[in-house]
Amino acid sequence: MKSLLHITNGDAFTSRLQSLKIKGDIITWREMLCEGKTLCAVGSESFWKTRFEFLNKNYKISKSWFVEKTLKEYRSLCNHKQQDQIVLWFEYDLFCQINMLAVLSWLKTHRRHAEISLICSGNEEGGDTLYGLNELSDEKLLKLYEKRTLLSQDDIEFADYVWQLYCSDNPIRLENIISNTDFSFEYLSDALKTHLRRFPTIKNGLNELENRVLETVELQKPSSKKELLGQLVGNQGYYGFGDTQYERIITSLKPLFNSFNPVKLTKKGREVLKNQTNYYSQIRDNQLYLGGSLKYNFLYNSDTGRILKL
Repeated sequence: MKSLLHITNGDAFTSRLQSLKIKGDIITWREMLCEGKTLCAVGSESFWKTRFEFLNKNYKISKSWFVEKTLKEYRSLCNHKQQDQIVLWFEYDLFCQINMLAVLSWLKTHRRHAEISLICSGNEEGGDTLYGLNELSDEKLLKLYEKRTLLSQDDIEFADYVWQLYCSDNPIRLENIISNTDFSFEYLSDALKTHLRRFPTIKNGLNELENRVLETVELQKPSSKKELLGQLVGNQGYYGFGDTQYERIITSLKPLFNSFNPVKLTKKGREVLKNQTNYYSQIRDNQLYLGGSLKYNFLYNSDTGRILKL
């Protein structure tokens, strides 16, 4: 009998997987590497130090929480040395895909001889709707498990290479690999395109998500911040973000809001949304990273889908 280890994308799905009674131990990957600075050497001391500093500063995560939730689970992963089969459970969105790349980079270095397979939920019915793992029935999950994709050494090398590019100080190099479909990662290309749209646009200095926040306020006229958050989380395509991440975006845009009860933009907020005013110099933050790149050192051209270095 081969021994099995499952690595999941979060606590909610871990408890779901336990209920499915599939053999093997389960490790939960508790990180959100799509946000804040990342370093190539996943799991190194400097990697975790960088991550803690970001999470502590931006999400008020305490050292004890970080040690208990993230580091303990990571150490548990390090201690699972015997399993010769490792199954990754991730989803289609940017949040999950970046975590998946990091895990594969770590496995390439530390579990060279394991057989690694991938289960990625997303487009399940052939329609346009994308599904998270927890939105699928038990039957569907078991079917995905049966049909899981066995990753080749080339797949793993490619994932590691994309992770290195994500952690580099220049996102332009990611553009060149987006259309590479020779590997077993169905949703990676869309997730990376989504990542590049997080750099500020030439038109008004805000990125796609920041513009979407203003747009939602203007079109949906939410009566409260809670309603606004619900609308943003419910309609976000490939991002996969939660309330806390949108809360942080809204806070950075606070000067463009008149009130939150009901939610209204200022005159300047409406001008920014219509591309009549550029907000780049007001929102610029020289400490903000996306992967290894400083967010405000680059601009995104939404007409061509290309990144420009400033």
